[in-house]
Amino acid sequence: MAVKLRLKRMGAKQKPFYRIVAADSRFPRDGRFIEAVGTYNPIKGNDCVTIDEEKALKWLNNGAVPTDTVKNILSNAGIIKKFNDSKKKK
Repeated sequence: MAVKLRLKRMGAKQKPFYRIVAADSRFPRDGRFIEAVGTYNPIKGNDCVTIDEEKALKWLNNGAVPTDTVKNILSNAGIIKKFNDSKKKK
């Protein structure tokens, strides 16, 4: 099972709101997912992002591949750096 960390679109028309989720790559974008990792709201100022760091690191350590957008969000939050540092220690 190929797991990806990706965005699931929520919200009304013209008012997007996204959840960052761990999902099987075969599932549809807004369909089933395994676990919610955080949220991303591009409408609010400063691109409001909340991420559960433990869950994100758990999925990255288990081999989940983030999409380009999620990778940018995680790197801005400093999670990708922590993940890379933990890989170097091993």
